[in-house]
Amino acid sequence: MKKELKIFDNPRNVKIFLIGFYIFLGILLIADFFIHKHADFPWQEAHNFFAAYGFLSCVSLIFIAKALRLLVKRKEDHYD
Repeated sequence: MKKELKIFDNPRNVKIFLIGFYIFLGILLIADFFIHKHADFPWQEAHNFFAAYGFLSCVSLIFIAKALRLLVKRKEDHYD
C-alpha cells in the first residue's frame, strides 16, 4: 500500500510556509506601530506589549510545568 504524501511532508513546502509565516509576523509587528490602542492601563499602550506579554506568558508556563512535574511525577512502575 502506497503512503499518501501530505502537503507538509515535503521539506520545501515547510520552508515556504515558515518564510511566509515569518514575513506575516514581521508585518504584524510593524503594523503595531501604526494602530491606535484603546488601553485600560498605561503599559498596554507600549508598542508590541501584547506580543511580548504573550511570549513571556508561554515561556513562564513551560518553566512552571517543569517545576510542577517534579512535584507530581510518579515512579515508572507505579501501576505495576
